[in-house]
Amino acid sequence: SNLFQVSPGTGWTIYPPLSSYLFHSSPSVDITIFSLHLSGVSSIIGAMNFMVTIVMMKNLSLNYDQISLFSWSVFITAILLLLSLPVLAGAIT
Repeated sequence: SNLFQVSPGTGWTIYPPLSSYLFHSSPSVDITIFSLHLSGVSSIIGAMNFMVTIVMMKNLSLNYDQISLFSWSVFITAILLLLSLPVLAGAIT
């Protein structure tokens, strides 16, 4: 908002009547939505990084049922992020 000198002014929900072109003719709402998409892309890449790290860095003598509970929780969280973030990105567009 410092770059465009206008804040989005749509609240934290980015509710459609407030975020439409009629109420905000400046590109601030577009930049806000674009930044949320970039945040989602970075979260997806980070989730893929955790999943690949857990699978590839596992010791060959360990089975998957012998991996620590923390690693399983990170792996399941990464799967949930991969499934939910594209849906949320489609909803905000």
